[in-house]
Amino acid sequence: MGIPVTFLKGVKSKRAAMLEALSVRTLEDLAFLFPRGYEDRTKVARIAELVPDMEVTLTARILRMDFRQIRRNFSVMNLRVSDGTGEMTITFYNPKYIRNKFEKGAVMCFFGKIVKGYYGFEMTNPVFEAVTQEASQSQFSSILPIYPLAQELTQNFLRKTVQEALALLPPFQENLPASILQQYNLMDRDTAIRTLHAPKDLRAIPEARRRLAFEELFTVQLMLMLMHGNHSKDRMGIHFTGEDQTQNLLAMLPFRLTPSQEKVWQEIQQDMASPMPMNRLVLGDVGSGKTVLALLAMTKAMGNGYQAAFMAPTEILAEQHYKKIQPLLSALGYHTILLTGSLSAAKRREVLEEICTGQAHCIIGTHALIQKDVVFCKPGIMITDEQHRFGVRQRALLAEQETTPDILVMTATPIPRTLALILYGDLDISRIDALPEGRLPIQTFVENDTRRDRVYAWAKKLVEEGRQVYIVHPLVEESDNMDMEDLLSATENYEKLSRSVFKDIPCGLVHGRMSGKEKDEVMARFLAGEVKILFATTVIEVGVDVPNATLMIIENAERFGLAQLHQLRGRVGRGAHQSYCVLFTNSTSEVAKSRMQIMKESTNGFLIAEKDLELRGPGDFFGTQQHGLPQFRVANLYEDIDILREAQDAAQEVIRNPASYGACLENVRKMIPQTIAL
Repeated sequence: MGIPVTFLKGVKSKRAAMLEALSVRTLEDLAFLFPRGYEDRTKVARIAELVPDMEVTLTARILRMDFRQIRRNFSVMNLRVSDGTGEMTITFYNPKYIRNKFEKGAVMCFFGKIVKGYYGFEMTNPVFEAVTQEASQSQFSSILPIYPLAQELTQNFLRKTVQEALALLPPFQENLPASILQQYNLMDRDTAIRTLHAPKDLRAIPEARRRLAFEELFTVQLMLMLMHGNHSKDRMGIHFTGEDQTQNLLAMLPFRLTPSQEKVWQEIQQDMASPMPMNRLVLGDVGSGKTVLALLAMTKAMGNGYQAAFMAPTEILAEQHYKKIQPLLSALGYHTILLTGSLSAAKRREVLEEICTGQAHCIIGTHALIQKDVVFCKPGIMITDEQHRFGVRQRALLAEQETTPDILVMTATPIPRTLALILYGDLDISRIDALPEGRLPIQTFVENDTRRDRVYAWAKKLVEEGRQVYIVHPLVEESDNMDMEDLLSATENYEKLSRSVFKDIPCGLVHGRMSGKEKDEVMARFLAGEVKILFATTVIEVGVDVPNATLMIIENAERFGLAQLHQLRGRVGRGAHQSYCVLFTNSTSEVAKSRMQIMKESTNGFLIAEKDLELRGPGDFFGTQQHGLPQFRVANLYEDIDILREAQDAAQEVIRNPASYGACLENVRKMIPQTIAL
C-alpha cells in the first residue's frame, strides 16, 4: 500500500483530500507526481544589465512603497527598488494577500519578466522572497519544478512536500536490465526520478525524462508483445478450411469489393487458415466498408461449423448491424440473434439457451456478450466494432473461451501508424485506405458568425427537401466550463433554436449525461426520420448510420481535434445525396486556421490524423485509459516517437532472448492482469 501522505508533517486530512484529487495517496505517489514544467531562476542579473523581455532573478532593496486603491475590486502596489547599479519599479496588482510581506529597507529576491515602462524598467507580479540568514539568493535562484495543482494546493506546498517524501523514501529499485541501460545510454531509475524533481541544471532534465519515458514505453510494448504471444503461441487456435459460403455471400452483395478491401480480406483469410489464433485490427476510414469484411469472416467461421460473435458499442448500433446482417445470413441458412442489455428476462433466457446449445450461429450484441452467464457452444470468431470503445479488458474477456477463437477488431477512428503501434501493439494491423466507388465526397466549409443566419436558412431548406441535419457542440451546458464563455452548448443552443429559427421543425437533443436508454430513444427517432435536426455533443462521433442526414454543423470547431472533426463529419455522406459539413469558428489563431484548412482540403482520415499528431502537441489522442493500458506519467505519444522506436527494439530483444531477461519478463508478466483489470 505504501506510506500514506498523512505521515508527513503538515499533511492532515484536508490536504490529503486535495492531494487525492491528483491521485496522490502515498509517499510513492508523490515521488511519481512529476513536474509539468520548470521555472528557471538561475539567470541572475543586475539592474544595470537588464534589457526588455529578459526573465531574470534580481536582488534589490526596497526604497519606497506606494499602495493605491483604484476602485472597489482593483488596487495597485508599486515598489521602487535598487541594487546599487540602478533603480526599477516592481508592480503588484490586487496585492491583498501579500501587502504585508514588504517593508521599506528590506532586501528581496524577485523573479519575473522585464518590461520597459514609463519610468524605466518594470517587473509585474513577480515571484519574490525575502533574503534572510536562512534563505539566501542562491537558494531562490534555482530551477524550480512546476507541478499540476488541484483545489487549494500551491506550488510551494507541493515542492516542500515532494522533497520531504523523497528524503524519506529509499532508493528506487532499478527495473530495466543493465544491458539495456548501457546499450541505450540511460541513467539509472533513482537518479532520473530525483533529477526530475530537483534538477541541478537544465541539461539534466531531458536525460532524466528520456530515461523514464523509455521505461514506460518499453514496459507497455513488452506487455503487448507478451499478450500477443499468449494469444498466438501458447494456445492453439482454429484452422478454418476453404469450405465455406463466402463466395455465395459475395455473389449476393450489390457491389464488388474494392482493391483495398480485397487486400485486407486476403490478410484475414490467411490468418483464419493458420492454426494460430487471429488477432487483427482493421483500420478503415468512415464508410470504407469494414462491416462487409466482418460479415465475410463470420460467414467463413460459420461455414466451418463454429459460432460468430459481433460486439458493438451501443444498443442502437448493435440493432442496426443486426437488421443489415440478419437477412443476408438467413439467406445462407444461418440463424442470427441479437443480445443486448434491454432484453426482457424471458427473452434473455431464450437467447442464452440458443447460444449455449449452438442453435444461434451468429450473435450480435453489446457488452452484454461478455457477461458471465453468456456461454458459447463453439465460438470461432469474435469481432468488436469501434474497438477503442472497449479496450484491452473487454477484448480479453471476449476471447476467454474454452477454445481460442479468432479475434477481429475494427475502428473508423483514423489512427496514425505510430499510435496504432502503441495502442494495438498486441494486434496485427490492416488498413482499408480507399472508399467504395461512387461515394460522393463531403463538401466542407469553414465559416464564422457572420454567415450563421445563411447556414441556418440552408439547413431549413435541406429539411424541407426531406434531408436531416446534425448540429454538434463542444459543451453540454454553458456552466460546464466558465473559462469557455464564448462557446455554444448543446442544451442552450437546442432550447434557443428549437423555439425560434427551427420552431416548426422536429428537433432532438442528445448528450453524454443522458442515460443510455434516453440517448438510444432520441437516436432511434432521428434514424426513423421523426427528428429532423439533432443537437448533440460528440456522443454521436461513433453512431448509427443515417443515410438521410446530409448536413453536419460543428460549433466552435477549433475546440475539437482534427481526427475528431473527421469522425463527426463522417456521420453524413452515408447515402446517395450530396453531403456537407460546416465548421463554425471565430478563432483568429494561425494554428486554428491551419487546422480548418486541412479539414477543408482533405477527406483522407489517415492524412488528417497525421496532421493532427503534428499540430495538437501533447494530449490524449482519444483516451488511452479506455484501452486498459497504464497511463503515461512521462512519455508523450506525440513527441517521443524516437524513444518509442528504441523501446520497441529493446522489447523485441527481450522477447527474442527470454533466457537472458528472465527477471524483466517476469516483472512485466505480473503487470498484465493488473492492466487488464483497469
